[in-house]
Amino acid sequence: MDGPERKPSNARRIAIAALAAVALGLLAWVWLDARERIGATQEQLARRLRDIEADARDARSLARLAQEGTREMQARLGALEGKLADAQSQQVALEALYQDLSRNRDEWQLAEIEQVLAIAAQQLQLSGNVRAALLALQLAESRLSRTDRPQFVAVRRALARDIERLKALPSVDLPAMSGQLDALVAGVDALPLGFDGRAERAEQKPKPAAGEQGVVSRMAAELWGEIRQLVVVRRVDAPEPPLLAPTQAYFLRENLRLRLLNARMALLARNQAAFQEDLRVAQRWLQRYFDARARPTQAALAQLRQLQAATLGFEPAPSISDSLEAVRGYKSRRDRASG
Repeated sequence: MDGPERKPSNARRIAIAALAAVALGLLAWVWLDARERIGATQEQLARRLRDIEADARDARSLARLAQEGTREMQARLGALEGKLADAQSQQVALEALYQDLSRNRDEWQLAEIEQVLAIAAQQLQLSGNVRAALLALQLAESRLSRTDRPQFVAVRRALARDIERLKALPSVDLPAMSGQLDALVAGVDALPLGFDGRAERAEQKPKPAAGEQGVVSRMAAELWGEIRQLVVVRRVDAPEPPLLAPTQAYFLRENLRLRLLNARMALLARNQAAFQEDLRVAQRWLQRYFDARARPTQAALAQLRQLQAATLGFEPAPSISDSLEAVRGYKSRRDRASG
């Protein structure tokens, strides 16, 4: 029995050994396969790690570049912010300077306009010089129209109203009338006196020709002429002008000149009553003491009548108070707003 039992045990051992060999082979194959796979995986991991490291290096370099770019951009941004702040401060300063200049220019312009209007108002009140006041108003309106600012609309309206009011007044050419009086004053010495004119006209009577007279008639005429030089007899059909001594004639001309100068002063002062009275007295003196038939006297009388017909005063008296009040009101409101 021991022999047969031993045979199966050997076979079992052989089978077990074969199985063990197969298992070992399988294990070796599995181990080798796993090793290969692990090696491939390691190589793949190593390759990926190398790629990751390269990407990381690139990323770090890009990050450094980005950081440098960011720092540079921040520096540029800081510089730009500084320049912007400087520009804003300069703009604020320029705006403040412009406002100051604009305010000062407006103040200077309004002060100048106010001064011009005040002088024109004084001239208008004292001498009634409408032409000067009208020129002052037109000058002020033209200066404000060049600025074309809405805040001056009320002032320009007041100026326009005063301009239309002055234009509606009757025009009196004071310079021309004053020039006529100056010409009359300068021509006083050339006016002939009335007595001298009558004597000249009496001496200018036509005499008969010497050839038409006989010897006796000529001798009688010469004798009669000698007698006439001794005694002068004239027929008085009208009131004769008074005979004046040379000193009286001088003072007559000086008084006439003073009357005309007084009339010129009354003209400039718009004193209608004094102007009319001086011209009346001057006409009366010309008609009484001077030769009214002479052309210079007639021309002087015609000029005096023309001057006497002029109207110097205005009723009611013109005024430009609206314009002055508008300018001063605007200045006061501006001062209150700035203060």
